[in-house]
Amino acid sequence: MSENFTFNLKATSGKARLGEITMPRGTVRTPAFMPVGTVGTVKAMYLDQVKEGGADIILGNTYHLMLRPGPERVARLGGLHKLIRWPGPILTDSGGFQVMSLSGLRKLDEQGVTFKSHIDGSLHHMSPERSIEIQGLLDSDIQMQLDECVSLPNEPREIERAMELSLRWAERCRVAFGNQPGKAMFGIVQGGDQPALRIRSAEGLKQLDLKGYSIGGLAVGEPQAVMLDMLRITLPVLPTEKPRYLMGVGTPDDMLKSVAEGIDMFDCVMPTRSGRHGLAFTRRGKVNIRNARHAEDMRPLDEQSSCPAARDYSRAYLHHLVRSNEALGGMLLSWNNLSYYQELMQGIRQAIAEDRFEDFKAETIEMWARGDIDPV
Repeated sequence: MSENFTFNLKATSGKARLGEITMPRGTVRTPAFMPVGTVGTVKAMYLDQVKEGGADIILGNTYHLMLRPGPERVARLGGLHKLIRWPGPILTDSGGFQVMSLSGLRKLDEQGVTFKSHIDGSLHHMSPERSIEIQGLLDSDIQMQLDECVSLPNEPREIERAMELSLRWAERCRVAFGNQPGKAMFGIVQGGDQPALRIRSAEGLKQLDLKGYSIGGLAVGEPQAVMLDMLRITLPVLPTEKPRYLMGVGTPDDMLKSVAEGIDMFDCVMPTRSGRHGLAFTRRGKVNIRNARHAEDMRPLDEQSSCPAARDYSRAYLHHLVRSNEALGGMLLSWNNLSYYQELMQGIRQAIAEDRFEDFKAETIEMWARGDIDPV
């Protein structure tokens, strides 16, 4: 525990980095995967399971929590940690991505964005200052700047306009955040798939001397190769002594290859969303438990897993639950998936500590390529 927000880079293996973020509410081992608790819940999971599975930090979302239950109410109830019974660190996304992707009607200008709620159509305004205020009311430990995230592919002129606006908003967020001991505000590098814009964005944010930096606007429709190219271009510009967070990513393969470029933090809804739809992530790759081949297979998903959902329940039972649309099926597969993501992160951290990350990466990809066990 630390009274201040600090990042300690402990080891490297190639460009892969092993580190620790320390805050008053706890330590985050990096590379880290942050389960997404959008509205104060990691869907279909008890937070006790999330913690026991190896998560040091979870993510909440400003857009959703401002609409319900509302930040002022959360503050009156003692903050998000107390409300949801999560004592560890919480990172809150600024809400910018959701405003752009979910709102049916929005008007964006220099001051912020006015939008209609996707829930009831009510009108709201989010400025950089209001985004930081909301995140403060939630009492989050890592707060993100408000930004504009454009979809890809897009016109270079539009990508540049959004990037420049996001830079100006970052400065306003930094001023609004002020000095909050033990907490951090991260900037968000934008610039789409344009190398020159990514560099300009990273250089502009670096001048603000923030406590951490995020790479945004990727995993929004572009091929993986483009995402990795943008990381290779952007990361050398950012300070090595600050944590680097790739937002909204991703698949196990995305994370493994992004760690190889120097990323420290990830978040994604994929493990829980996939679990609710019958898709399991395992050390042998993806398993669609809906397939008929599992209907009479009494073997577990993975007998070597430390997760009871993967180790103790038969494929036949999981198949039955999912095909019957029983909630327990999605719960068990979400549990398996989050546990696998955390096991992957732990394996990555250990490999970096032993300076054998490239070997670990190759072994992991080779295991995925083998595919699932043969049918009975």
